[in-house]
Amino acid sequence: MAGYLATYGAGEEQRERLRKKLALGAVILLAVAGVLYFYLKNFRQDQQVKKFFELLQKHDYTAAYALWGCTQAKPCPEYPFKNFMEDWGPQSSRDNIASYSIKRSRSCGSGVIMTIDFGKNQQEKLWVERDSLVIGFSPWPGCPAFK
Repeated sequence: MAGYLATYGAGEEQRERLRKKLALGAVILLAVAGVLYFYLKNFRQDQQVKKFFELLQKHDYTAAYALWGCTQAKPCPEYPFKNFMEDWGPQSSRDNIASYSIKRSRSCGSGVIMTIDFGKNQQEKLWVERDSLVIGFSPWPGCPAFK
């Protein structure tokens, strides 16, 4: 006759292996989620800046101006279309818009500071609002310490 505790601990090795597999799976899942978050946290803002430069390359300046939250019907008082054309039009100092590259994308408060490199030591820092995706010039050279 089998004793009361004859099967005590049976299957414990299987349970221990399952716990180890679950723990390893959780660690791997957290690592993958962290990497994805790091690379994709500013994805929408990156896409908005790419769209802006595509419009500039197509010489669709009114649509590019609209990405700044301005239209010709309702121009931004602090950045009229004339100034926009001086900064981004065909006669601007940024003579090679097609060679732009996004060098850095840094989250900062309610937006993202994007460092754009045009080559020949030409860089510009753009600001993209996180919610509205409105583009503008960055108000800061880097992200200030918010309190």
